[in-house]
Amino acid sequence: MEPRHTILVIDDASMFRELGALFLARSGRVITADNCDQGLEALRRERPDVVVADLLMPGMSGDALCQVVKADPDLCETPVILVTSRDDAAERARAVRSGADDVIAKPISRLALIQVVNRFLRSPHFRGLTRVAVETPVRIQVNNEHAVGHARNLSRSGIFVEADPTPALATEVALRFRLPGVSDPLATTAKVVWRRDHSEAALGGMGLQFLAIDRTSIRRIEEFIYEFDLHTPGPLRPGSDALIS
Repeated sequence: MEPRHTILVIDDASMFRELGALFLARSGRVITADNCDQGLEALRRERPDVVVADLLMPGMSGDALCQVVKADPDLCETPVILVTSRDDAAERARAVRSGADDVIAKPISRLALIQVVNRFLRSPHFRGLTRVAVETPVRIQVNNEHAVGHARNLSRSGIFVEADPTPALATEVALRFRLPGVSDPLATTAKVVWRRDHSEAALGGMGLQFLAIDRTSIRRIEEFIYEFDLHTPGPLRPGSDALIS
């Protein structure tokens, strides 16, 4: 029999610790901590396969814990999922900037939590999210400069946009675009996580990771990807690089 995976849930609210443990009971052995100091001790002692931590807690916050984990050579490969307290785009941006592997918001959906955790349990070293082809114009703002690019693929946490010129790595930009078949535009900030230089074979482009994006927009993107899956033969193509990791 294969050893069971270990999942660490960190939250100062007992109700959410208990819910998390209940939701994830079939995914593996669940251990809990009620603050990030205890969580770090459990991380180093138990070496869990996945960590689920609340973003906002007394003392060390979830994003501070994530930064410690990602900076530790012995722990940095451990996936960290941060949970925001509400539909707050700024909180999501804060979680992403800390290096979180994924971000979900309260109230926690049982299905969403299980899917996110199981994705990392199935492939511990896999960071790319499922992404689908999309063709739509994207308005890009960098400081006070505006440009227009064209999206080529999309996931729940990022987008690839062809544009010339492309901003430098780690540049934060504002984006505005419409999903095909959807009239209301989506607006978000994003960070350039990789670049493709212009060449004879291809236009320049950039992989952008969403930062401040609200839950309603995330849900629209998820629904678009789900509909794409329903109407596309064969499995969706998983991301295989740092485009939207």
